[in-house]
Amino acid sequence: MSDFDLDGYFARIGHGGPSGPSLATLQALHAAHPQTIPFENVDALMGVSVGLDVASLQDKIFRQGRGGYCFEHNLVFMHALTALGLTVGGLAARGLWGQPEDAITARSHMLLRIELGGRTYIADVGFGGLTLTAPLLLESGLEQQTPHETFRVVETGDHFRLQANIGGADVGGDWRTLYRFDMSQAYEVDYRVASHFLSTHPSSHFLSTLVAALALPDRRYALRNNRLSTHHAGGRSEQREIGTAPELADVLENQLAIVIPDRAAFEARLREKRIVET
Repeated sequence: MSDFDLDGYFARIGHGGPSGPSLATLQALHAAHPQTIPFENVDALMGVSVGLDVASLQDKIFRQGRGGYCFEHNLVFMHALTALGLTVGGLAARGLWGQPEDAITARSHMLLRIELGGRTYIADVGFGGLTLTAPLLLESGLEQQTPHETFRVVETGDHFRLQANIGGADVGGDWRTLYRFDMSQAYEVDYRVASHFLSTHPSSHFLSTLVAALALPDRRYALRNNRLSTHHAGGRSEQREIGTAPELADVLENQLAIVIPDRAAFEARLREKRIVET
């Protein structure tokens, strides 16, 4: 894509490694992206329109140094991989995290399909607290280690399910489904419709719930409202309840690398939504 600022993307994620259309490049970018660009829904929570065109994405994520939610993350990643010469297509998924396995949810999540060296990979840099940190081969049942958890893709009837082992191999593991998807190509217009619903409809949890995440080399941070979970490499986890709006804003800025455009307005919104009491 000629109007995509690939150098700006590399600078944003601190990438100075391989840049050819190779698996090594794909792996390096997939590891760096979720370590430097946080998952967050501050705009939706604040009632600010979420733009998915290239200019809006680059202004917010590159120039303002901000994060975003799944469509923003994965569209930026798709544009970057396309600019590198990789064959990339968009897919849509039905979220199942925290849902029954047979639930039918909306196609409200974005992931990527990549054809490379005669093999098919999936990539996803925008699933919050369990964002992939490596691409996965689309091979049913194959357990694949990433810099963080072990994942697998399971073919079930007419679709695939992405599952994470959140218990650790040393204790037998606990496989949980993140979402289900098929190979039907999705387009930017599909993501715009889903994003508009998620960022404007009163029933969307993004309008009432603060969600943020960052995947560092030795840990993951996952925040939901005022509860911060830290999942360390090796399996140890800890939780912290954050009591006040200023403290919560500090956590976002200092631990999760999130830029808050108008801190006073943001803290007021936290109180208005009862995400914190004071």
